Amino acid sequence: MATVRYFAAARAAAGVPTEEIPAASLKELMDVLAQRRALARVLPACSYLVDGLVSREPTTPLTAASTVDVLPPFAGG
Repeated sequence: MATVRYFAAARAAAGVPTEEIPAASLKELMDVLAQRRALARVLPACSYLVDGLVSREPTTPLTAASTVDVLPPFAGG
């Protein structure tokens, strides 16, 4: 199970700051998360860090030791 950490609007949509989700790839994880209505609206705008590295590739493999940070766009200047 990968550890998923949510930030800002993604945290508000998930309702929790972190959780464990079984997924073998970033795409699998995103598919699971997209099934939740509130998260489905936020996910398309998010960036993802897998073990501290930016990942835009859906086939990025995940392991039980993986940590995925879900980062929505941040406002500010």
